[in-house]
Amino acid sequence: MFCGVSLLDGCPLSKSLPSSGKPAFAAASRRLARGPLAVGAVSDLVSRPILGKNGLAEGNLIANWAAIVGEAVAKQTMPEQLRFSKGTRANGELLIRAASGPVALKLDHDRLFILDTINRYFGYQAVARIKIIQAPLPLAPRVSRVVPPRKLSHQEEEELNDLLDNVTDPDLRTTLERLGRHVVARSSDT
Repeated sequence: MFCGVSLLDGCPLSKSLPSSGKPAFAAASRRLARGPLAVGAVSDLVSRPILGKNGLAEGNLIANWAAIVGEAVAKQTMPEQLRFSKGTRANGELLIRAASGPVALKLDHDRLFILDTINRYFGYQAVARIKIIQAPLPLAPRVSRVVPPRKLSHQEEEELNDLLDNVTDPDLRTTLERLGRHVVARSSDT
């Protein structure tokens, strides 16, 4: 299950599974018996239907946005939608979200350069027009910093060793000692 939806239902990979009365896990286990698939090999099959709903079937445009337009521009912009005329995959319109007015103005000024860069990335005239909207960008996920615990004082070390003297199992003693170090270090920090 993924987000409450079975990956086998509606997944492009499920078309290769037999639709007989056998349970789906039996077919999936036969597939796994041949060896696991690389994530990169199936990510396009899984992501294309999802990204296609938003007009971004070219999902690698999002993934490589910083390489296409540059790191400075990518931090303040985001490709929103890529629309093509019905039945064609050329001369599309790319909708770009800009974080602020000055960023939108800069994008408008560099429009021809960005068009050229995007089309060089695709290798053909994929985008003919750029439409810029000014809207806040989604928040980037916060990166939490892991702070290493402080060193214990000599007295704290002795107290911890006294508590663990009766533990005979070496694995259990190591685990309890590590836990004790973290607890003592944290409790005296606050």
